[in-house]
Amino acid sequence: MDREISNLDKGERGILSGKRNMNLKNLKDQVIVITGASSGIGLVTARMAAESGAKVVAAARNEEALKELVKELQEKGHTAMMVKADVGIEEDVKKIAEAALKEFGRFDTWVNNAGVTIYGYAMDVSIEDMKRMFDTNYWGVVYGSKEAVKHFKGRGVPGALINVGSLFGDRGTLIQSTYAPSKFAVHAWTESLRMELENENVPISVTLIHPGRIDTPYNEHATSYLDEQPIHKGMIYPPEAVAEAILYAAEHPKRDMFIGSQAKAIKLIGANFPRLTDKLMERFMPPTQYDPNRPSNLREEGNLYHAGYGMHERGTNIGWKRSSSMYVKASKHSALFKLAGVGLGILAWTAIRRSR
Repeated sequence: MDREISNLDKGERGILSGKRNMNLKNLKDQVIVITGASSGIGLVTARMAAESGAKVVAAARNEEALKELVKELQEKGHTAMMVKADVGIEEDVKKIAEAALKEFGRFDTWVNNAGVTIYGYAMDVSIEDMKRMFDTNYWGVVYGSKEAVKHFKGRGVPGALINVGSLFGDRGTLIQSTYAPSKFAVHAWTESLRMELENENVPISVTLIHPGRIDTPYNEHATSYLDEQPIHKGMIYPPEAVAEAILYAAEHPKRDMFIGSQAKAIKLIGANFPRLTDKLMERFMPPTQYDPNRPSNLREEGNLYHAGYGMHERGTNIGWKRSSSMYVKASKHSALFKLAGVGLGILAWTAIRRSR
C-alpha cells in the first residue's frame, strides 16, 4: 500500500495531507456503480452519467427494468451493464463489485442510492417492517461502502464513495418516523467512515447527499400504513437535481451536497431551534405527506420486500415542482455558495422572528 501511495501524483497526494485537492477522474473516464438504478434518482443518475461518457454499472432488484435501461443506453452508444441485486443482502452487494471488476477491471465511483420508505406513525409500524427497511437503507449502504473502500484501498488510487441520505437524516419527522432513523444511521456511518479514512490517509472522497423532497416514485413505492395515499406536497425538486449533485461529487471531492434550500434550512433551524422546529413540524408536516382525496395503495404493494415497478423517473406528487436546484448550482461555485448561505440564514432568521 505504501509503495502504491508513493506513486500517486502531486494532486492525489494532497488529500493524504488533509487537503481537498484530490484529483478524481472526469466522468467520461470513469466506471460508476449506481444502486437503485431502476427508477427515480438512480435511473436519472444512470442516464446522466452515461450521457457524460461514464461506463455505468446499474444495480437494482427489478431485473426487467435493468435490462430495458441497459438496452436503452447501449442503443445510444453508451457503455452499460446490469446486476440484479438486493442491497439488503451482503452477498448480492459483493456480486455488484465482482461484476464490475470482471467487466471493466475497476470502478471509480460507487453510489449508494437504493432506498425504501414506510409511511406510518411509529407505534403502528411493525418491528419486522422496520428491520427490513434498515436492511436496505442502512445495511445496504454499509455493504456498499465496504466494497468500495476495499477496492479503492487495493488500487491505491483516489476514488469516490457517494451515499444518498435525506433531509430526514438531519431532522426527525412525523409519519415517516421509522424512515428517518435509518437515514440518521446513514449520516452517522458516512461521517464516521470519512474521518477514519482521512485519519488513515486513504485517498477516498466520501460525500453525503442530503436530498429535500424529490419528485420520484418514492411515494408510490412506499409501504403505507395510512388510509390516504402518500405523496409529497409543497416545494419539490426534480431527480435531475440530485443526479447533478451526485455526478459533481464523482468528479470533485465534496463533504456534503444539499438538494434544495429546504434541506439545508431544516438542518440549520432544527439544530439551533429544536423546540420551535418540533412545533412547526408537528403542525405543518403531517398534511404534506398524504393526499386526502386518494385512498392509499395496499401495504403489500410497497417495495419493502420485493422490487417495485421500474423505468419511472417521477411520481404522483403535488406542489411547486422546481425545474432545478439553485442551491446545488451555487454549491458548485464557492462564492455563490457562500452568498446563498448568507441569504438562507437571513431568510431562516426572519421566518423564526415572525413565527415568534
